[in-house]
Order: sequence, then structure tokens, then C-alpha cells
Amino acid sequence: MFDDRTSAGIELGRAVAKRAPPSPTIVLALPRGGVPVAWEVAKALHAPLDVLVVRKVGMPSQPELAIGAVASGGIVVHDPPAAVMGITDDLFERLAQHERKEVERREHVYRAGMPPLDLSGKCVVLVDDGIATGATMLAAVRAARKAGATSVFVAAPVASAEAAAALDAEADATVILTMPRFLFAIGQSYRDFSQLEDATVLTLLERARRAVG
Repeated sequence: MFDDRTSAGIELGRAVAKRAPPSPTIVLALPRGGVPVAWEVAKALHAPLDVLVVRKVGMPSQPELAIGAVASGGIVVHDPPAAVMGITDDLFERLAQHERKEVERREHVYRAGMPPLDLSGKCVVLVDDGIATGATMLAAVRAARKAGATSVFVAAPVASAEAAAALDAEADATVILTMPRFLFAIGQSYRDFSQLEDATVLTLLERARRAVG
């Protein structure tokens, strides 16, 4: 169990550094929860930090259960089991459209007027505070590749075995510190899993930009 996202990020940063991602490297956090973790990873790699906005598409009756995800650049991941659970393509599209609006809002807030990310020729290290179904991270991997990343690493303090296996098939490398036998919620792996606000994300991103500048 990790004390909080910062301590998890410090451990994760050491583990990612041992894998020696090729240069030039950029660390991209999945906001909000991935930002404090990614901040520590970026420091360990002496790499710039930014965000890649991804939103989970949740089951209407159980929003925390991901049935897909949307990401910057028009990326959509639609989990096959969604149809089994009675989610038609039309319903999924309506749910996804709602999340696209939130992607646009967060892009506007977090980018702070900066241009879209230029990932061409870079190794991208995608970081989140945990990976449950893998849908959001899978969308992030595909978005990074679409944006021109030459290689994509996935890193998280905790993940389900199923999600890790799915990401192994898409990413160039995965770095997961722990895979509990039963992962019911990401928060079960943290003593402090407080919800983050946009203000905290913006503070860390501004600190990272000043460090690079």
C-alpha cells in the first residue's frame, strides 16, 4: 500500500528510470489523479511533464465501471463487453459525446493557451495513479501514437492483471509496481487517495513548466 500519490510516484520514477526510456522523452499524465504521480516520474527521468486528457465512458447504472474511453485527437476505445451489458452503439455514442465535452474543457484549462502537444520523434511515458479496466490508458496509448510518438511506455503504481496484459500488447513497455489479485478500486492501494481539484493539477503543471524553462 502506498502512502499517497507522491510516494507512489517516487517509487514508480525509480522503476521507470531503470527501464531507460529512449531520448527525447516526455512524461504525460492522465489527469487528474495521474499528475502528482507523473510529476515524480518526470523528475526521476529529468524529462518535461505535460498532460494527455482521457475520459472514461462509464456504465450508466454504474459510472465507475468503464465500458470505453475517449481521448484527445478523436480517439475512442469501445470495450467489446459493452454490447453484452446491453449498451448499444447509439447509447455508447451518446455517453462518449458527453465525455468528449469534458475532454475539451480540460484541454482548455490544462493547456493554458499552449499549442497541442508535439510528440513526433519522442518516447512518451504515460502515467496514471492506477489502471483498473485499462480502457482509459489504452485510449491514451493510441492517442500518443496518433500524435507521432515513436515509442510509448505505460507506467502506474497499481493495475489489474487483465489491464496490464492488454496494455502489454499495445505499449512498447509497461511498468507496474503492484498487481493485486483482486483490484476492486484503485483507492484500496493508497492510504490517502483524496480527490484532486483542477487547481492542484495546474499548480503542478506550472511548476513543471518552470523547471524545464
